[in-house]
Amino acid sequence: DVFQSHEEDDRKIRRREKNRVAAQRSRKKQTQKADKLHEEYESLEQENTSLKREIGKLTDEMKHLNEVLKDHEKICPLLHCTMNFVTIPRPDALASCLPR
Repeated sequence: DVFQSHEEDDRKIRRREKNRVAAQRSRKKQTQKADKLHEEYESLEQENTSLKREIGKLTDEMKHLNEVLKDHEKICPLLHCTMNFVTIPRPDALASCLPR
């Protein structure tokens, strides 16, 4: 009976060690997974910041181009013709509007 009891104790010790190693491996795996997710999050945050900056620049450019267009509309003979309901603009009015 003493032999059997000693054998059971050995089994318990081996099982505890096996469980300890498995738990350690599991914690390591979870830590690696958390690290990877954190890196991914950081990367996405940087990309988001970069995109917001780009959107800001494009918004500023759009405002500027809209102002230039409004200024141009005030002096463009082609638009004046169109506003006067002339459906076919004069060639000279068209030519003065187009870039050379």
